[in-house]
Amino acid sequence: MDFAPIFEQLAFSIREIPSSGLLLAALIAMVAGVLGSVLMKRVPVAGRILRTGSTLGLVAVLGLVVLQLSRLDPRFSLAVPEIGYPEQVVEGSETRIPVHFDGHYWLEAEINGHRAAFMVDTGATLTAVSQATADAAGLEKNDGGIPIALQTANGTVAAYMTNIDDMRFGNVAARGLDAVIAPGLGETNVIGMNLLSRLASVRIEQDELILTPNNPQAPLELAD
Repeated sequence: MDFAPIFEQLAFSIREIPSSGLLLAALIAMVAGVLGSVLMKRVPVAGRILRTGSTLGLVAVLGLVVLQLSRLDPRFSLAVPEIGYPEQVVEGSETRIPVHFDGHYWLEAEINGHRAAFMVDTGATLTAVSQATADAAGLEKNDGGIPIALQTANGTVAAYMTNIDDMRFGNVAARGLDAVIAPGLGETNVIGMNLLSRLASVRIEQDELILTPNNPQAPLELAD
């Protein structure tokens, strides 16, 4: 048996511990659990505190992992309730979006007047909407309705080309935007590079995504 790939993956995981908050938190919780077990015989109170803290810490890490997966895997879309997103703020000519605790940048937009949440993905070529969002916004498949293959983190899914007449968020407005309806994405909507490339600049500073349009619009007011 070739153990080289296993050792390589183990080394990679160890190197990633300092840069991954979840991995570091899980490691600290496990070490606390081991110390708690060692102290149980000598200092029972301290041992129980460490073991309880370890258990709670690991449960919290697991919960955060599930929440992250729920944004990317449609199988979790019905299992995890919707959680509010950081407020997007318009400052001058910029729309600023703080990072969500799941590590992604989410914004609330209106497409053809329908309000929906979108994950900003610089790795996606096209903007994609779920079937539910497409139905609510009145989006229709382009003539012919021939499916295209869309590559996602979960494999290849069938998608259909469509066109968004009007999309707005912050001080950004996009009209006549090509997009795909992707039932295989579950409830997730994605803003891709075909929209981001229309902007004057896209950058990240101190965990904030900063979008600057060429022609800033009046800030979009989203009703609660």
